[in-house]
Amino acid sequence: MIAPESVPRVLRNASGRPLTLSQHEECFGPLPPGAPSLDVLEASGLTGRGGAAFPTAKKARLIREQRGHGKFVVVNAMEGEPAAHKDRTLISANPHLVLDGAQYLAGIVGARHVAVCVSRDDPIMVNHLQRAVHERDRHGARGVSFELHTPPWRYVAGEESALVHWLDDNESLPQYRPRRPHILRIGHAPVLVDNAETCAHVGLIARYGGDWFRRLGTPTSPGSALVSVSGAVARPTVLEIPLGVPVRSILERAGADPDPQAVLMGGYGGAWLDARHLDVPYANDALAPLGSSVGAGVIIVLPRSGCGIAETQRIARWMANESARQCGPCAFGLPAIAEDLARLALDSRGARAAYERLVDRCGAIEGRGACRHPDGVVRLVRSALAVFAEHVEDHVQGVACPASRSTRHYSAVPSLEREEELIWE
Repeated sequence: MIAPESVPRVLRNASGRPLTLSQHEECFGPLPPGAPSLDVLEASGLTGRGGAAFPTAKKARLIREQRGHGKFVVVNAMEGEPAAHKDRTLISANPHLVLDGAQYLAGIVGARHVAVCVSRDDPIMVNHLQRAVHERDRHGARGVSFELHTPPWRYVAGEESALVHWLDDNESLPQYRPRRPHILRIGHAPVLVDNAETCAHVGLIARYGGDWFRRLGTPTSPGSALVSVSGAVARPTVLEIPLGVPVRSILERAGADPDPQAVLMGGYGGAWLDARHLDVPYANDALAPLGSSVGAGVIIVLPRSGCGIAETQRIARWMANESARQCGPCAFGLPAIAEDLARLALDSRGARAAYERLVDRCGAIEGRGACRHPDGVVRLVRSALAVFAEHVEDHVQGVACPASRSTRHYSAVPSLEREEELIWE
């Protein structure tokens, strides 16, 4: 077996179908014997690929230091955002690599139970993971038991505290956590939650080590990452890229519009990035000064003919409908933001007042939600008002762009009335 030295890594499978356990071990090799090493994981510098980019080893150490028996590792493969497809792509190729990483993490923290969570509304992913879990049961997994769980699909159900709350026989509602990190529990048992892609990287680090993992990426953002690219592209796609490559090169590989107006980085709770900055490295430390981040690994491309304000309104409306509605900022603030964005985009007489209300509402909502869902919408809206400042001024002056009024428009989100592909019509 030859260790893969370049991308693809976690997507290393050209068969077009999920690898069985025997095929998986032929491709990647078995997990190494001996006790899993937290030092190896720490040396890799891996950070979570679910959006927060928290150091994986630090999170594992925190759970390992907790007393008590019956700890859990939870694999989060919920992927509740329409523009995100990376977990589905990964599990459709290498489901056992995800389970390898979960098993290795369980050994590090002293957990005997791994809960694999995927939306019940995605039968393809459920089927792939069900088969993989059954194979693990038949062949044994070093004292670790795997169990597949299928929560209902919705955006906030994939938030880690909501997922653990659902596993603990409750509703899938995000929990108030004023301080991070916060120990999540099922009953009294501490829980380690990691995104499916994060687990897949752990599965490779367990085999090849931290130094190998760092052969790609940058010193501060090591390794590779999966990116879902949609919008003004030849077709929506998922790429595995080394962290630190220019954003422009990712768009070129995806067949994106060569002259976009802007790109939405990090998904629906992310931030718009002006096309003037497309040569910035795809890494959090490089994107942060521009108010952006890698986030959940989602890039949406907006063409010159699209309206950034109208697109932001569609996303904000979708996010408002997906809220848990357990606090004022979500239940009332997000619909109000979406309504103000609609007035800014379409109502020339009320555009100026809508803009002023938006600025005030963002300040009033930020940091006051029961979870971070409202903060993501605020981040999105503020970035839109900054990146599309010239267009905002046009709207305020009553010069609404034709794209905001067109019935044939670029759509970054599915229609609220029906599901549709992310395309430029």
